[in-house]
Amino acid sequence: MEERVRGERDAPIREQGEDSRLSGILRRLAGDESRERISIGDLFDAMGDRAFGALILIFALPNIIPTPPGTSAVTGAPLVFLLAQLMLGLKPWLPRIIAARSLARADFAALVQRMVPWLERGERLLRPRLSFLVERPAEHLLGAIGLVLAVILALPIPLGNILPAIALTLFAFALLEKDGVYALAGMIVAILSLAVVAGVIFALAKAALLVFAAAFS
Repeated sequence: MEERVRGERDAPIREQGEDSRLSGILRRLAGDESRERISIGDLFDAMGDRAFGALILIFALPNIIPTPPGTSAVTGAPLVFLLAQLMLGLKPWLPRIIAARSLARADFAALVQRMVPWLERGERLLRPRLSFLVERPAEHLLGAIGLVLAVILALPIPLGNILPAIALTLFAFALLEKDGVYALAGMIVAILSLAVVAGVIFALAKAALLVFAAAFS
């Protein structure tokens, strides 16, 4: 009997229940009283072959809302790591220093309670369509575009966070549910964000040149 209980506890979370969407997995992790803490590695294992989408979403989403200074530098580094793997067609993998980061289950459950209702609204609009946009070789292109966005996100560029984060969030949803419409929307936002960031960099460079010229005139 004891072995049976242990086996049920150790079974992969993604195999429990019918809901394999991210919101369902988050709820099950948050409600698993056998765990004292929930780590990024736990979520990684639970998502299986959809870990790319789940982790990109988790690291990109906080940058859409106002956060303390330096947040984008912290979340940008794992995104660069993950998207480089996606671009190269490698299996998702995280170094131990990232995978071991964790929250107490109670704190994780409180976070899930606030986040899941919004996540479920987005998931209702998702369904497999235009799958050629989220399968190889298009998947590698998403990784390459996402990698550029992640680098921008990690840099201290004014107005350089929100649009790249929105594009990466759309890419993440596309990968999670194989929804090419979200991939297409993400590409459009990515082009817009690159244009905005280029404009900001040009304006900053022009201002710097004017200050330099004025100082030596």
